[in-house]
Amino acid sequence: MAMKKKRYALVIDSRKCLNCKACVVACKAENKVPVGHFRNRINEERKGEYPTLSINFEPEQCHHCDQPSCVRVCPTGASWQRKDGIVLVNYDECIGCRYCMIACPYDARYFNEEEGVVDKCTFCVQRVDKGEVPACVETCPSKVRVFGDLEDPKSRIRELLATRRYKVKEPQTGNGPQLYYLL
Repeated sequence: MAMKKKRYALVIDSRKCLNCKACVVACKAENKVPVGHFRNRINEERKGEYPTLSINFEPEQCHHCDQPSCVRVCPTGASWQRKDGIVLVNYDECIGCRYCMIACPYDARYFNEEEGVVDKCTFCVQRVDKGEVPACVETCPSKVRVFGDLEDPKSRIRELLATRRYKVKEPQTGNGPQLYYLL
């Protein structure tokens, strides 16, 4: 029997974000991210002036693009994409040139000085391969993130994208980002 095609993506409802950073802490713990580095982060945007000041929190990480520029520029093939769309780094092949960091329009990668390699969000591939959701999704108390398979017509992610307005960041790059921000 043939395996059903999958395409993983993430929907983010920034309006629900409390800036608690549980997603950041869960990611660091799950993936043993070194002190001073992050695979995901919360951007803060302040609007207005006192007394009508507001602040928006927007989670950010690797967008696991359809046509990732980081993969295209990697001279060794260390940056690569699985058939399910997850973009990864093969640390044994990474030479630390950082071309992928420059090519990423989302500033989603960092250089791990201790290991001499580039690192990034993997959608917690070790969890996804066991049928679990990424740590950032599981731990979020306000359910900002919805992870799922875009190829599954019954998935919550497909339902959200069919019934809500959304945007992607930097669509003009041609990368085809797979993080969808609900409006």
